[in-house]
Amino acid sequence: MLYFCRRLFAPEGGITMGGIHEGHRARMRTKLMESGERVFADHELLEVLLYYAIPRRDTNELAHRLLEQFGSLQGVLSASAQELACVKGVGEYAAALIKLVPILQRRAARSAKEQILNSVDKCGAYFTALLSGSRREMLWQVCLDGKGKVLSSRCLAEGDVSMAAVSVRQVVEYALHAGAVGVVLAHNHPSGVALPSREDIGTTRLIRDALRTMNIQLVDHIVVADGDFVSMAASGMLI
Repeated sequence: MLYFCRRLFAPEGGITMGGIHEGHRARMRTKLMESGERVFADHELLEVLLYYAIPRRDTNELAHRLLEQFGSLQGVLSASAQELACVKGVGEYAAALIKLVPILQRRAARSAKEQILNSVDKCGAYFTALLSGSRREMLWQVCLDGKGKVLSSRCLAEGDVSMAAVSVRQVVEYALHAGAVGVVLAHNHPSGVALPSREDIGTTRLIRDALRTMNIQLVDHIVVADGDFVSMAASGMLI
């Protein structure tokens, strides 16, 4: 009966792992809970994360392999599921777990209560946190009330983002639906620099003018790249 219960409640993949590896895992979990992440190297944090997808193997070697493949912890977390699956030892469950981390991070950033974006620095920090981990281009629209409080946010496009393809009408309709007084747009350049193109500037000005007809202000358009950002408003591009 005890054997049956152990099988029933063991993690995906079989019986709960015992012996030296289980003792090591228990010590690592205790260390994390008691001391926090500051005492862990990147590969150790990744090793612990992988415990919950790979119950019966040593994950230390795989953690090193992932970091070597993608160059950094951020590189691992921003890799696509297909790229992760190409690394020896990474199965479906491990790839899904790794991808869940940046997804939760972005969701938490979007849902932060009483988030106030009433300055260039606050807008830049908000979107840098939201977009820096993504290896895909993403375009976001955030709607604000009169005090700069975030009312709602959504991803307008993902993948090969082209500002020319953005529906100005959809941006305006979403702002009206949210009851917005102001709007902030943001997109990222995963493999470039945080400088808007002529196309970015031209389409942004069209959106600015369309919002103005509804008495809604385009507060800013933030471009994020490599942990840095450029504000179109602060750079004089929205005048």
